[in-house]
Amino acid sequence: MGSSSASSSWLSPRATVFSLASSPKREPFSSSFFSCKSSTTNTITCCATDPTDDSSSTSSSSSSLLSASYTRRWYNPLRRRPYDHPSPEIFRHWVEEDQSQASQERFTMVSYNILGDRNAFKHRDLYKNVDPLYLEWAHRKRALNKELAGWNADVICLQEVDRYYDLLKLMEKAGYAGSYKRRTGDYADGCAMFWKADKFQLLEGESIEFKALGLRDNVAQLSVFEICEAESRRLLVGNIHVLYSPNRGEIKLGQIRFLLSRAQILAEKWGNIPVILAGDFNSTPQSAIYKFLASSELNIMLYDRKQMSGQRNCDPTQVFGLKTELSTPLHLMDRFLKNCWTNEEVKVATGDPECQLLTHPLKLRSSYATLKGSTRTRDLNGEPLATSYHSKFLGTVDYLWYSDGVAPIRVLDTLPFDTLRRTGGLPCEKLGSDHLALVSEFTFTQGAKEGSTTNKATVSAADTSSSREDDKSK
Repeated sequence: MGSSSASSSWLSPRATVFSLASSPKREPFSSSFFSCKSSTTNTITCCATDPTDDSSSTSSSSSSLLSASYTRRWYNPLRRRPYDHPSPEIFRHWVEEDQSQASQERFTMVSYNILGDRNAFKHRDLYKNVDPLYLEWAHRKRALNKELAGWNADVICLQEVDRYYDLLKLMEKAGYAGSYKRRTGDYADGCAMFWKADKFQLLEGESIEFKALGLRDNVAQLSVFEICEAESRRLLVGNIHVLYSPNRGEIKLGQIRFLLSRAQILAEKWGNIPVILAGDFNSTPQSAIYKFLASSELNIMLYDRKQMSGQRNCDPTQVFGLKTELSTPLHLMDRFLKNCWTNEEVKVATGDPECQLLTHPLKLRSSYATLKGSTRTRDLNGEPLATSYHSKFLGTVDYLWYSDGVAPIRVLDTLPFDTLRRTGGLPCEKLGSDHLALVSEFTFTQGAKEGSTTNKATVSAADTSSSREDDKSK
């Protein structure tokens, strides 16, 4: 194992564990709620019998109708009364490619923002259409457990985790080891990573505190794994929850830039191994930040830093066509001033106040964009239409990025808008978060290519702001 500090939260499973891979003994996780149908249907189903009583409407008197004709307000179907509608059935289908040439060394990855328990109640305005029962941690933990058990993934990257030890107890029983990095400052949540201890050996673990770089209290994780039965196969996995604030595009870029820098350094250290980066990047597929990740370069001066994430275009009323955005003279003027960056903002984004072209060498691709699904669930880029839904946001911010050396062979498709709309907002009865999990199965490619060894100035950074994984729950 690689070097690590004396105090470590890289936890090994208990001596007696229950493995999700052993199908004869899956009773502790079996449930009619979540079933993995046979491969012929390629569907994962989360379903329960819908309530049959949907006749909640009542007739009104003629006098009230007359009165309503003068006082009727504009009807917004998103502002329905909480929990007055049955939860829809949740069907998620696998999108697969031809696997005849795929390597037998495969593994399944999950990226999932599970909604922190504290955040669920701190921001109740985001969940005004959600039954309070579905926000309770006891309910959501059961739902999350059923989802995670149903996928039987090899590596699971979670964001917004503030009940780590609750989850660790469940995951250890299923044969996983885990690590956790809590956010700095007064925040209770952080990033967590779990992996099957009988399939992967941890060679090196590293955590990143962006506070040390002046990039807020967000954190990230990097882990180097080796497949136990194939010692020549190694893999670097990253897990990040990027800053939410839509206005601070320079900080978002700074966090992603440094994560890519550290990932490049570790991948080269262990022999140019493949890289997979999971997380909530708080940026949409139409954004400049997405373009940077996908194309490896970005001239930041061409963009307004307050619009770099694309989050402002994801209000549910706009997405559903119930409301249009008005362009005021001030708004138009702001667009003309979009390239007004201060030297400090440029330095935060690129690491150098004189550098305006941000680059990275990892040649990343998105697993979902690679395996395109139905137009009911995907946008023009091939990305999901939505991976997060609450009263103020409906769009995609979660991704599984991969480099040369691995390739996705199937992904678990997300949900169409009509299904999400019928939930009234997430979480719901069958889904434990306001995000949808991304699930992708990867294979190692034949003759994995070595990554670029060019050390770009804009992604190089001192090692001092990254720390070994020594953070237990604080």
